[in-house]
Amino acid sequence: RLRCRCDTFSMKLGIRDECLRCLDELQLQETDHLLLVSLQEQVMHHQYKGRTVKTYVVSTSIKPPSCLEDSMGTPWGLHRVCEIIGNGQPSGMVFVGRKPTGRLMGEFAPPQSDGNLITSRILRLEGLQEGLNRGAGRDTFDRFVYLHGTNHEEKLGSPASSGCVQVSNKDAIELAASIPLGSLFFISPG
Repeated sequence: RLRCRCDTFSMKLGIRDECLRCLDELQLQETDHLLLVSLQEQVMHHQYKGRTVKTYVVSTSIKPPSCLEDSMGTPWGLHRVCEIIGNGQPSGMVFVGRKPTGRLMGEFAPPQSDGNLITSRILRLEGLQEGLNRGAGRDTFDRFVYLHGTNHEEKLGSPASSGCVQVSNKDAIELAASIPLGSLFFISPG
């Protein structure tokens, strides 16, 4: 079992440096496409071959960051995009159990529309750090943590999710089309 000591972060390091340190400790190679999320800044940088090509505004959990099951907190550390769901669906399609409902987000009324709907596209994440975001009681994949579109785009830029990383519907569609399966996804509390 590979274990990474980077579950405690040095705020002196940039997010990319934190990620590269984890990759080195886990003896993994950087992927061409890399997504770097700052929980503190509520932004995500899309890097291609080490250079930032776009920065996205995100919303992460309204609860404190956490890797623990049932915490509703956004997990931190190194992840991989293991599944991309929703290609071909219209913008605003609502997903339940990773399946399209056949209804767009505007078709939902309160109280359903008050909550966080999963819309447009889903990039499903799997944790790569055993004992941090992978394994019993703390597994990102088993917790169903995704990057996805949201019905609350007005809240982007501040914590508002139930644990996932939310982006605009336009950005979710763009990311699903441009991020290959297996790309690395790093979440930093800094």
